Amino acid sequence: MVSAAPDAAAPVPVIDVGALTGAGGDPREAARAIGHACRTHGFFQIVNHGVDAALERRLFACAREFFAWPDARKAEIAMARGGRAWRGWFPLGAELTSGRPDWKQGVYFGAELDASHPRVRAGTPLHGANLFPAIPGFRDTVRAWIDAMTALGHALLRGIALSLALPADWFARYTADPTVLFRIFEYPEIPRDAAEPAWSVGEHTDYGVLTILLQDDAGGLEVKAGGRWTPAPPIPGAFVCNIGDMLDRMTGGLYRSTPHRVRNTASRSRLSFPFFFDPSWDAVVQPIPGCAPAHDDAGQRWDRASVHAWTGTYGEYLLAKVSKVFPELGREVL
Repeated sequence: MVSAAPDAAAPVPVIDVGALTGAGGDPREAARAIGHACRTHGFFQIVNHGVDAALERRLFACAREFFAWPDARKAEIAMARGGRAWRGWFPLGAELTSGRPDWKQGVYFGAELDASHPRVRAGTPLHGANLFPAIPGFRDTVRAWIDAMTALGHALLRGIALSLALPADWFARYTADPTVLFRIFEYPEIPRDAAEPAWSVGEHTDYGVLTILLQDDAGGLEVKAGGRWTPAPPIPGAFVCNIGDMLDRMTGGLYRSTPHRVRNTASRSRLSFPFFFDPSWDAVVQPIPGCAPAHDDAGQRWDRASVHAWTGTYGEYLLAKVSKVFPELGREVL
């Protein structure tokens, strides 16, 4: 296990989480390292996570095949076809960060819910069936990945709870029925003649509790810790993890949701697979008892919106954020 360095501008720490995923060892040691990383970076990379490497290879193969299709064929699963479920493919430049198009394309997935689910019957946005391309094994691979990441998310939250001197199952009150969202992104090489600085993904924080990211070896992810941008380079066999706005809110800012961005400087496309493990849709997220109350941090945040002054359910928070990412779709379904 590699401990987090005290300097926030040091490399993103790498943590062996085998003790949390059933490989043996003292979970308190992993928890201490996670806690340190959450306080200094808001980011860490994990190894010995127990996720099947063969499943990871199948996921990469499916993504490469899909993104090699022409746009007209990819549009067979366009997000407009997903309706209120907000699932499917979006083309290059269609997703916004801080009002500016990102230089990426991607596919949105979530928990697979049929028409009989109460939230689907009620027309709740972001709930429903996924759209899958006609690629053999694609559906099974994505669903297996979502299952594996959900199990890993529960394990990592046990470590985060221990790092805060809480019972290991403390976060289950928020994540017994988690909101899970999964994305597959492809970042083409940024044109060298761009009229203004272009980003594969602009500066932002994530919305929920925990993000687990599989990335290829192209690089380009940067983390803003201690006021400085620090690379989070790919490590074979590792996943990048970062905490989101809701964990920042719960800990009174002790664990900070850290801004990050991506600029693909490689001379080829980059693939990434972020999985968002978030509170239940109807959860009203409150500060953890005993955590010091946070001040209104809007002035220091990238979006000038304080997660500590906000009130409501997690679903309401998520919808407000996602509708800014896809404003046209938001106007249609909200």
